[in-house]
Amino acid sequence: MILSYDGIRDAAAWRKAGIALPAYDPRALAERTKKEPRWVHFGIGNIFRIFLGGVADTLIESGDMDTGVTCVETFDYDVVDRIYRPFDNLALAVTLHSGGRQDRRVLGSLTEAVKAPMDWARLREIFTAQSLQMVTFTITEKGYALRGADGKYLTHVRADMENGPSRAGSAMGVVTALLYERWRVGGAPLALVSMDNVSHNGEKLRRSVLETTDVWTRKGYTEAEFLTYVGDERRISFPWTMIDKITPRPGEAVRDTLTAAGVENMDVVVTSRKTYIAPFVNAEAPQYLVVEDSFPNGRPPLEKAGVYMTDRETVNKSERMKVTACLNPIHTALCTYDRLLGYELFADGMRDTDLKELARQVGYVEGLPVVEDPGILSPRAFLDELMAERFPNPYLGDTAARIAVDVSQMVGIRFGENIKAYVAREGSAARLTAIPLAIAGWLRYLLAVDDNGKPFELSPDPMLTELTAALQGVAFGRPESLREQLRPILTNERIFGVDLYQAGVG
Repeated sequence: MILSYDGIRDAAAWRKAGIALPAYDPRALAERTKKEPRWVHFGIGNIFRIFLGGVADTLIESGDMDTGVTCVETFDYDVVDRIYRPFDNLALAVTLHSGGRQDRRVLGSLTEAVKAPMDWARLREIFTAQSLQMVTFTITEKGYALRGADGKYLTHVRADMENGPSRAGSAMGVVTALLYERWRVGGAPLALVSMDNVSHNGEKLRRSVLETTDVWTRKGYTEAEFLTYVGDERRISFPWTMIDKITPRPGEAVRDTLTAAGVENMDVVVTSRKTYIAPFVNAEAPQYLVVEDSFPNGRPPLEKAGVYMTDRETVNKSERMKVTACLNPIHTALCTYDRLLGYELFADGMRDTDLKELARQVGYVEGLPVVEDPGILSPRAFLDELMAERFPNPYLGDTAARIAVDVSQMVGIRFGENIKAYVAREGSAARLTAIPLAIAGWLRYLLAVDDNGKPFELSPDPMLTELTAALQGVAFGRPESLREQLRPILTNERIFGVDLYQAGVG
C-alpha cells in the first residue's frame, strides 16, 4: 500500500486497513485545478494539510467544489521535495480521539506543490487567472513580520524593499509581487486570508502587503494605481479569521500503526529547516474556523464544511476568546514549565496538580473576565472542552517542545492583550498572578536548565540569541545573580505590547 495515485487504486486493501479513500479521482481533480485555480495556500505544513485540506476534501466529496487547493511554500522547500511530490500531493489524515480511536482517510484535495519564488512562471499563471478567488495563509506570525525587535527591516525584507518585485524573496514580497502581476493583467479582485493564530491576522497581512507596495511605489518599481488597487478592500480584501485545531508533530506511534496496517514509506522527516513532517498528519478531532465573509471574487461554500462565516466583529471576539484567554495562553503558560519539570507531552503536564491549577487560573480566573462572548461560540464551553477533553488527551502526543517554538512572537498576544485589558479597566494589572507567573516561567526556561540542573535544548525562536544574551550572568540556583538583566525584556513593548513595569506586573 503506497500513498500515490497508482497506489490507492487497490481500494479494497485500503478499506481493509481502515483507511478511507477519496470518492473522486484525485488525478483528474489536479488537472482541473491546474487549468482553473480557485484556491491557493501559502505555508503548506501540518495544520493546513489536515484542516484546510480536510475542508476542501469535504466540499469536493459533496460536489460543492470541483477544484482543489494549489499549495505554495516560501520557506521550507524540503516539504515540497520530500513530502508532497513523492506522494502525488496526497496526505493521509489521522484523527486522534481522546479514547484512543483513530480515524484515517486519504486526502486528494491538495493538487499541486509550488516553490516560491523559484517556480515564478507557474506562480504568475496562477495569480493572473481570473478564476482565482482566494489565497489563504498559515505561515506563522513571523511570516508577516517586516521588522525585528529593533524596529529595522529584517535582512531579507530589506533586500525585497531595495530590489523591487522582480527579485522578491520573502513571503510578503512574493505575495505583493504576484498581486502586481494580477493588477497588470486587469486587476481582478481577490481575497487574501490569513489563517494563522495571530490577533487581527487580516490586518497584519494587509499592513505588510500595503507597506511593501508603498515602498515599491515610492521607489518607482510599481505604479500609484497599483497601490490604489491593493488598498481598496472591495478589490483586494483581507478577511480576519480564527482557526483552532491542535496539530502536533507527526507521531512515531501513529507511524507504527500505519506501517503495521501495511502502508509503506510513512517515515517522519525532519527537514533542514527543522520542520517535522510526514506523509501522514495527526491531529485532534475538534476544530474551529471562523472567517469574515469578505470575498470580492466569490468563494467556495465553506460553511458546508463546518466553517463559521460571519462579520469582522464576531471573528475578532472569537479570536480573542481563543488566543488571549482560553487555549493559546494556557499552552504558552504550561509548555515552559513542562520543560523545566521534565514533562515531554503537554498532556503529562496537565496531570500535574500545580500546572493544572495554573491553567485553570490563566483561563477561568484571569482570561474569561476580560473576554467578550462572540455569540457563535461560548467561551466557557470552549474552555471546558479544552480542560476536560482536549488538553489531557494523551493520544494527541503534542510535545511541550513544539508548543514552546517562537514564544517571543506570541507572548504579546497571549498575555499582553489581557494585561492591557486590566490596565484599561482598573488602571493597573498588578492584581494578576497567573499571567505574571507564566511570563516568569518563560524567562526561567530561557536559562535552558531544568529543575534538576540538567541542560536541555531550547525550541527555535527568532529572538533566542538576544534573549539568552540578555540573561547572561543569571545562574540557576543563585537568585542573587538576578539583578537588572530582565528590565530590557520586560520593558520591551515589541515583545509584550506593553511596558510590564508601567502595567504593574514587571
